Amino acid sequence: MTKKYIFLSFLFSFIFFSGFSQVKISGVVKDENNQTIPFANILFVGSTTGTVSDENGKFYLESNKTYTQIEVSFLGYETKSITIKNREFNLTIVLKEEAAMLEQVFIYSGKVKKKGNPAIAILEKIWAKKRENGIYLFDQYQYNKYEKLEFDMNNIDSAMIKSKLFKGMEFIFEGIDTSNITGKAFLPIFINESVYKSFGKNKDGKRFREDLVANKNSGFENNQNVIAFIKDLYVDYNVYDSYIKIFDKSFVSPISKAAGVSTYNYILADSAFIDNKWCFNILYYPRRKGELTFKGNFWVNDTTFAIKKINMQANKSANINWVKDIYIEQEFEVMNDSVFLLKRDYMMSDFSLNKKDKSKGVYGKRTTMFKDYVFNEKKSETFYNEEINTYDKNIYSKTDNYWRENRQEKLNDNEQGIYKMLDTLATVPKFKRIYNLVSILGSGYIEMNKFDFGDVFSSFGKNDVEGWRLRAGGRTYLGGNEPWRLQGYTAYGFKDDKFKYGFSGKWMLNPKSRFTVGLGNRRDVEQIGVSLTTTNDVMGRSFASSSLFSSGDNSKLTSINLSNFFMSIEPRNNLNFKIGASYRTLESASQETFNLDYWVDKENNIKKSDVSQSELEFTVTYTPNRKTIGYGVERNEVTDTYSTLFLNYSKGIKGLFNSDFDYQKLQLYYRQPVLIGGLGRMFATFEVGKTFGEVPLGLLNVVPGNQSYFTIENTYSLLDYYEFVTDTYASLHVEHNFNGKFFSRIPLFRKLNLREIVGAKAVWGEISDENIALSASNINFEAPSKVYYEYSVGVGNIFKVFRIDFSWRGSYRDVPNANNFAIKGAFGFHF
Repeated sequence: MTKKYIFLSFLFSFIFFSGFSQVKISGVVKDENNQTIPFANILFVGSTTGTVSDENGKFYLESNKTYTQIEVSFLGYETKSITIKNREFNLTIVLKEEAAMLEQVFIYSGKVKKKGNPAIAILEKIWAKKRENGIYLFDQYQYNKYEKLEFDMNNIDSAMIKSKLFKGMEFIFEGIDTSNITGKAFLPIFINESVYKSFGKNKDGKRFREDLVANKNSGFENNQNVIAFIKDLYVDYNVYDSYIKIFDKSFVSPISKAAGVSTYNYILADSAFIDNKWCFNILYYPRRKGELTFKGNFWVNDTTFAIKKINMQANKSANINWVKDIYIEQEFEVMNDSVFLLKRDYMMSDFSLNKKDKSKGVYGKRTTMFKDYVFNEKKSETFYNEEINTYDKNIYSKTDNYWRENRQEKLNDNEQGIYKMLDTLATVPKFKRIYNLVSILGSGYIEMNKFDFGDVFSSFGKNDVEGWRLRAGGRTYLGGNEPWRLQGYTAYGFKDDKFKYGFSGKWMLNPKSRFTVGLGNRRDVEQIGVSLTTTNDVMGRSFASSSLFSSGDNSKLTSINLSNFFMSIEPRNNLNFKIGASYRTLESASQETFNLDYWVDKENNIKKSDVSQSELEFTVTYTPNRKTIGYGVERNEVTDTYSTLFLNYSKGIKGLFNSDFDYQKLQLYYRQPVLIGGLGRMFATFEVGKTFGEVPLGLLNVVPGNQSYFTIENTYSLLDYYEFVTDTYASLHVEHNFNGKFFSRIPLFRKLNLREIVGAKAVWGEISDENIALSASNINFEAPSKVYYEYSVGVGNIFKVFRIDFSWRGSYRDVPNANNFAIKGAFGFHF
């Protein structure tokens, strides 16, 4: 199960799935010309509870207290007070322009002057004092944290309730509630609660440790995947930072020193006492549409200039997929006159296929509460290095009394009913069928009794050697956290009339250190040389030999018989050591068009067409900040935004099991994602390697070409297979996605939410005279000794799922049959 699967599940879930506030109102704010007024301020009279209208002038506001009036205001218009009822929806509020402000309205044109603006003067004082706020003042700190994660179906209506799809599942609608942010009816369908003990230090190297003390989970057996998915979406953020990362996008913080004033309009709207502290209220809204921005307001103390309360609602025109709304609230507690600490953090996202008001979707919510702060209680480095077993069964079996005492925020009646409702729903056969269908679409496997059939998406393939190819396989599956796993497949090619197969098994002997042993064997047809950095993965198979669509000659395939054995251990989280032994035979799968021949005795014209090779290898893999879920022999990754460092040393042993060659090989692979503030995200990949000793083509490093019609990571779009062959190489790939930074400023492109992508790839390599002399293959050995490079520009987010890339060759343009230009595409789900 992958991140894409979990996300896909939520997108599909809304297809098959009242509050007791005292006052609820909604409506639209307009001017006398019937034009909507975006970002107008709406406030309950006599309170600090309010909201800001959206880009279309619409608003929703509620409170659990009784209010009879609201006050509506906007720059250049008369402030208007309106009497309201407890339930009043679809209000139309018309504001009149102030006579004294007519000229200013013309000058501002919806934008606020920066010079002389008291709100910006307050911002400057916030920037000057931000380091003096909260836990940054102390060497060491600790606190107790309560976290609640929730998913809700929204826009529930009578048509949905009466739908045939829900026949037999009508009981789930008994818990309908209303959102206090959007006013939409919603149905809670998932909840998870956690209690943590958190520790940190600021001096002599920042450190942080968070111990999971208790966890209570609703729903189905794989909900750990759901929890990890939500937690990855809702990563921790700091409103004082210049940019706030949400869904791998960098939103400009309204408190941003680097970009705030150039991105937002600020208005000093009010002042009042909050918890006996005099505070200013500043309203803010974006200067331009289509950018990753918020609208809302914040309260700031008049002496410490620390944020007391802030709310942020994402700009609806922001270039982000599958998310209709994002709302954030933070409240801070006053410790003394100079220290404010985070008390409550709330975030809600509305996941939907489109951004229409009436479209159905799923709310994803995270509520985090903090209390019992303790400062300067020293903890040693050993304490911070100690790893906690988060899979201790006692963590997941706390009593109801424990939860009543340790919840920092009580569950409402509907939230309490989720646990019972989901337990009942899991027994309904119709729901099980729907759930299984979504599981197949996401994971590619059909769940059976302790066995998964698949991957179904690999069932069909085509290449010039096998023709059409059918594949069937499966794996053992005992819930996802089993300490061992067996998997295998068989395949048949209709053109070569041959069966192929592969199988592997692995067993984790020590869960704490993740000491694992494994072995396997594969006999198949493979396109070798599609990756510079290679491994002996028995179950791996390259896209080049399985692709349904490819260009040019796709017959340079190799018949491989690979057996391996390995042992691995993870002494620290995300640090893996692995030793292994393998034996392989290689020979051409199509001698008529391609061969791997090498000279045994050139003088007597003796050559050999197959390779037999024994090899030992040692690898180190380090993936800091990688997040996984589960604790079985195989774990699922939650995100791909982590760095990867891979080191490999291989030793070929001649004579062992009639092995042909003696050599040594060193390889390094490094991949680094970089978020560059408001300019998007970049991925950089660097590879370097060298083979010491004389080896034939099948054991050399082939620069990976790409003869498919699709963009493939870490390949060269304009190279054919075997165009460059090396024994020493260095490669660099850089790709940057601007996330619509420039398109959002072009009116014709703004509504399309397109994204700009640029990339460059370069490789240098050498091939020794000895290896050239050894070869008797029909492949011409040429290395990119003068550096081969290509560059590309692309447009992403076409219909939200497609990208197109235009690539140009920058060097070696005059070689025979060179591909100097190509257009390729790729599909994928991205926020």
